[in-house]
Amino acid sequence: MSDAHTTKPVAPRREHPRTHHGDTVNDAYAWLKDSEDPAVRDYLEAENAHTETQTAHLAGLRKTIFGEIKDRTQETDLSVPTREHGWWYYGRTEEGKQYSQYCRVAVEGDTPPEIEPGTEVDGEQVILDGNVLAEGHDFFSIGAAAVSPDGNLLAFSVNFSGDERFTLRFKDLRTGEVRGDEVVDTFYGGTWAADGEHYFYTKVDDAWRPHQVWRHRLGQSEDVLVYQEDDQKFRVGIDLTRSEEYLVLYAASTLTTEIRFLSAADPTGEFQVFGEGRVEGVEFEIDHQGDRFLVLHNRGAENFTLGWVPVADTRDWHELIAHHPERRITSADAFRDFAVVSMREGGLTKLSLLRSDGELEAIEFDEPIYTVRLGDTPEFDARQIRLSYTSLVTPGSVFDYDVPTGELLLRKQTPVLGDFDPADYRQYREWATAEDGTRIPISIVARKDAKADGTNPALLYGYGSYEISVDPYFSIARLSLLDRGVVFAVAHIRGGGEMGRAWYDSGKMLHKMNTFTDFVACADHLVSSGWAAPDRIVARGGSAGGLLMGAIANLAPDRFAGVLAEVPFVDALNTILDPSMPLTVGEWEEWGNPLDSPDVYAYMKTYSPYENIADVPYPPILAVTSLNDTRVGFHEPAKWIAQLRYASPESDVMLKTEMEAGHGGRSGRYDAWEEEAFNLAWVLDRLGEAQTA
Repeated sequence: MSDAHTTKPVAPRREHPRTHHGDTVNDAYAWLKDSEDPAVRDYLEAENAHTETQTAHLAGLRKTIFGEIKDRTQETDLSVPTREHGWWYYGRTEEGKQYSQYCRVAVEGDTPPEIEPGTEVDGEQVILDGNVLAEGHDFFSIGAAAVSPDGNLLAFSVNFSGDERFTLRFKDLRTGEVRGDEVVDTFYGGTWAADGEHYFYTKVDDAWRPHQVWRHRLGQSEDVLVYQEDDQKFRVGIDLTRSEEYLVLYAASTLTTEIRFLSAADPTGEFQVFGEGRVEGVEFEIDHQGDRFLVLHNRGAENFTLGWVPVADTRDWHELIAHHPERRITSADAFRDFAVVSMREGGLTKLSLLRSDGELEAIEFDEPIYTVRLGDTPEFDARQIRLSYTSLVTPGSVFDYDVPTGELLLRKQTPVLGDFDPADYRQYREWATAEDGTRIPISIVARKDAKADGTNPALLYGYGSYEISVDPYFSIARLSLLDRGVVFAVAHIRGGGEMGRAWYDSGKMLHKMNTFTDFVACADHLVSSGWAAPDRIVARGGSAGGLLMGAIANLAPDRFAGVLAEVPFVDALNTILDPSMPLTVGEWEEWGNPLDSPDVYAYMKTYSPYENIADVPYPPILAVTSLNDTRVGFHEPAKWIAQLRYASPESDVMLKTEMEAGHGGRSGRYDAWEEEAFNLAWVLDRLGEAQTA
């Protein structure tokens, strides 16, 4: 291994032939998959040392940006209290502490208590303190935190490595004692039955697929396997309806859903199959309301339709909201006297109230670009619903919507300290034209004095997979870019869900190339519209958005001044060819199955970043990954950087590996700020703005 302090690390190339459909390829860096191999660890450490050396000149800028994030953040703060079962629940953060405390206080009155940050509250209980739990660990995350219906017990799970396998425990909130019950290797989430004695949770298999639902009874050591899903395309989960009358067990693949339900008052009973059961290509979700279930499904309705079925006969379908080709219904949440329907229309999120008389009442906001979602409203009898709202210029805001009057009540807006004034910034929605003529929405934010004169540095972000939408949101850290004159833009490319189900379908499987060419078209639009100088655009994306970064680096290396790829899925073909890899089989409905299909194999080989590296000048690339990532293995960016350095030795490429973290990076908020400061300093350096520290 080369000395990283004087020369670039060079990973040895080893023979590792891969043959599929008559095509043989030498995967020379396949050996980097083995995290237990000391040579792999040495290589990662050498790359880290090289990256630190190459970015040492940015240390002052990193420190400045970290200070800006910290100075703009109200470190001692608390969330808006949420009412449930006679308690107000809220989270606290304290200056100097990495993690939140989760607290509650008994309900007195109908409106949330006004609690000043940092003040003591009479009768407050701290039910979970992340700082105490995290003591002695470099990484910490919570997978589940659920209070029993009677308010007496807390089920919570923790992880200290980043591999997203959690240990489940139970705390008696009356005494503060953590009980002896302990369950290892659980997955996210879980739910109580109505009796507050039985708790349901999920476990994952070796491929990190949640495939089992278990039932735990307090005080008993032998848990009961309730359901096991053997089809590797399906993942399982379990929830309690807001009415708390039914447990809902679902098995879902990318394209198909099956649901079972059971009275929450009978936790040891048998789950009943909902409707017609598993029908390939039919997706649906349900919620309970009185003597019926609300059902959102896509049978004969590409953008989904909403209806209801009687609890007594879940095959008896009645329509509530018809299918609309320009409006994607994304969810429906039932309350006793109404439902909240979430939609997407024109590339934006929308919320509507479905009243008992069938009237659909839109909840309106003034900004032309924004994101609104149903917030935490756990009580079935609620008369006010909690909304979460933000835009590119509006900090995260919490509203209560009064259902009887239609009044919007602002409960809190995330404070931004210092001289921040939202009027100093402007947001815009523009449209790029893709190669095939499709119009691609772009969300843009800049300081109000920024002019579209072709001179601006710009950061272009994208994702474009799994029907996940990257909706406009406010970021305190982003102000450190905007205030240095950087234009920030989000490319709402195909493969995401911004424009409905067809938008997703036209950016997956054998249409995946649209995702990448759309992003390049958005970069070109920033230049042609004057928002960015042609040589001053940095691209950023993570996970499947990291695949995007690798693909556009191959597709249009001359378009970008830099590429920031976070936990990037850049070895896509090799991973999807290996059913033993985490989540691979379930991914075949997203990418296709290259094992069985020569056409899928050939198509994936045309865009998988690792497969398409050439001897051309690449833009500067920074790949950031984590050793314990179970979703995108650290070896993918490690192999990618090694191959880039081999094929294009003059290109400036770097790898940074967090040795104690998972897919989301470092866990503490100060650690996360440091990580973001590192990334933003590198971006500014690539844009020629590092001198503005």
